[in-house]
Amino acid sequence: MTLREKILIYMAFMLLSAASAAQQLPLYSQYIFNEYLINPAVAGSDGYTSINLTAREQWLGYSGAPRTYSFSFQTRLLKSGYTIKKSSARKKIFRPGRDGKVGLGAYVFSDRNGLIQRTGFQTTYAYHTWIYGGTQLSFGLSATAFHFRIDEDRIRLEDPDDPILYSNLREGVFIPDANFGVYLLNYRYNAGFSIEQLFQSYIKLGNPSYKNLSLLRHYYLFGAYSFPLDTRSEIEPNFMFRMSEQLKPQVDIGMRYTFLDDFWGGLSYRTGNIIITSIGARWNDLYFGYAFDYSFSEIQSYTYGSHEIIIALKLGSSARRYRWLDRY
Repeated sequence: MTLREKILIYMAFMLLSAASAAQQLPLYSQYIFNEYLINPAVAGSDGYTSINLTAREQWLGYSGAPRTYSFSFQTRLLKSGYTIKKSSARKKIFRPGRDGKVGLGAYVFSDRNGLIQRTGFQTTYAYHTWIYGGTQLSFGLSATAFHFRIDEDRIRLEDPDDPILYSNLREGVFIPDANFGVYLLNYRYNAGFSIEQLFQSYIKLGNPSYKNLSLLRHYYLFGAYSFPLDTRSEIEPNFMFRMSEQLKPQVDIGMRYTFLDDFWGGLSYRTGNIIITSIGARWNDLYFGYAFDYSFSEIQSYTYGSHEIIIALKLGSSARRYRWLDRY
């Protein structure tokens, strides 16, 4: 077997194994911190202008393991402030106006998985409407684009002029697609459903005679409900169901404790025998979160676990914020 054949087989294996691990799209453990990353309808839903940075090292210490960095921005287009009547520390009445129904967002990520380097970008339009009381229903649509290429720095060829590196494996391929989402929001609960890679666009890597690889449609269903313990703290059970066509579903089930809206900690279980612990804190308009994933599978013997850090900035005057959502 020639070196070229080995490379092509390895690349195909990495792409297919990434898909089988539900890794065609970045995997996040603190999705509840920024649900816009998995549902475009979330853009602007809480009335803030939010900027989020995420860094994730999966299977730290394992060569070629997934590594993801992302940046997201979202805002609500408000023409005027909202009237908020505060009746108690935990019970607040929200009176929505007729304007400010449009949310906008943008999201960029860079992700490496084995030899494959990909960059993704999306722009989002969301529409928010009030269906009853303080419950908001949102719809979101994103135009997305992906750029796939081989990471040639990880390849050592006997012939540096080998034609394989002068095909589109080196230059990369550009793939357009779209995402759609629905989101329900209340001061006690939230739930969302989204479809990503809606059109299942094809990836053509290497020689035109090679078989096309397709983006797989991904489905997300998530929800959470907040139970106040007293005037200073609450617990929030949450879940996320994630699957893609032809692949096994994955479920996250967790619990988060929040104190004074300034500190929180969580514990989750993910199918595949993975335990996720997370902590976070708020300082003025800045939010910091950290998550550690521990796998009970054999791969844990070769890694130092998975680590994820989030830094967020939430801007907006008290007149435009949904006070009953002034928390993560």
